[in-house]
Amino acid sequence: MSDPRWANWAGNRRGVAAAVARPKTAAEVAELVGAVRAAGGTLKPVGAGHSFTGAALTDGTRLEPAGHAGPFTVDKDARRVTVPAGMPLYLLNQVLAAADLALPNLGDIDRQTVAGAVSTGTHGTGARLGGLATFVAGLTLVTGTGEVLHCSPTEHPEEYEAARLGVGAVGVLTEVELACVDAFTLRADERPMPLPAVLSTVDDMAAENDHVEFYWFPYTERCLVKRNNRADAPDPLPRWRAYLDDELLSNTVFSVACRLARRAPALVPRLNGFSAHALGARTYADRSDRVFCTPRRVRFVEMEYAVPRAALGDAFAGLRRVVDTCGVPVAFPVEVRVAAADDLWLSTAHGRDTAYVAVHQYVGMPYEPYFRGVEAVMRDVDGRPHWGKMHWRDADSLRATYPRFDDFLAVRDRLDPDRVFANEYTRQVFGD
Repeated sequence: MSDPRWANWAGNRRGVAAAVARPKTAAEVAELVGAVRAAGGTLKPVGAGHSFTGAALTDGTRLEPAGHAGPFTVDKDARRVTVPAGMPLYLLNQVLAAADLALPNLGDIDRQTVAGAVSTGTHGTGARLGGLATFVAGLTLVTGTGEVLHCSPTEHPEEYEAARLGVGAVGVLTEVELACVDAFTLRADERPMPLPAVLSTVDDMAAENDHVEFYWFPYTERCLVKRNNRADAPDPLPRWRAYLDDELLSNTVFSVACRLARRAPALVPRLNGFSAHALGARTYADRSDRVFCTPRRVRFVEMEYAVPRAALGDAFAGLRRVVDTCGVPVAFPVEVRVAAADDLWLSTAHGRDTAYVAVHQYVGMPYEPYFRGVEAVMRDVDGRPHWGKMHWRDADSLRATYPRFDDFLAVRDRLDPDRVFANEYTRQVFGD
């Protein structure tokens, strides 16, 4: 029997379901949805719990992934893969690598399920690339009326547009078809740089590199800049260096520093200075997903805003003022990434080239004054909150920044008229 209690990865969202189900097929999901609807109940699918919002919480029926390792199909000639929606990204990457394929872009965490990643707008970095939902070529959806729809740009196109980034509000994804590329190698160049130099050249770096991001260490003038570009051949790090950087320094030592920061907040600026100097420059080349994704064992809560690329300077200056005045010690680096404009209805990059500004705080440390202050700054530059990360926006404020917001709501009304998939979070961001 599954435990009715559930908590997300960060531990900031917890709930108890009335029932837990693990249907294995779309038909079984449809039967379950029909029964829940007939009883006047609610149902929410859950993935790996990497959302920091309450998107997956329910006191009704919790639907857990089943059989996430298969079956799947790979069409190497068409560069397409169709996988269970509950498959974790790290397994998907293994499936693709075995077929000499890859996703064009990934975020830096690979624990999410495919459905969770595309439904909340998970993205990586790259000025010419979109988020994971832009790679969705088709999907199978169980609606709130128990209907099974196979959706694509030519088959149920409006349902496809709503469901490929739907925050779980229009139905249950059971299969996802993804457009892939030939497998490729990435060369990573990671090195510290002064913050003023980064801010003055970030647009040039975004234009000149396939993927670029930087981490700023609060209370310092120091950043870690990561640039990834396609390479001809692998040149992996020695195992000792990979362990030193990715396990010992980035996880074990950083975890100790965060626990110390929680116990002695006055030490945070000094600890950030230490962290800023602990990681030195390195270059290596490896299979793309191995470069994109890194282990994250230090738990945190996070808020991320997408702002127009041209507004990054103002947004970052405002963020620095909040760090200095919010009264909360900020123990985690600030992450900045970029993405191309896209046309997904609820994409945070809809219609505009985008910069993403992510703020984090170690679990157990105060975060609300910091996050709320940053949110106010981002709203002033027409920022859009990540659907799977903490924020306090509501439907009225979100409608103003999403041109296709009401189109999405119209599809939701048609697919889930009885709000089988509703919960507190969907009522917050989409209304009743």
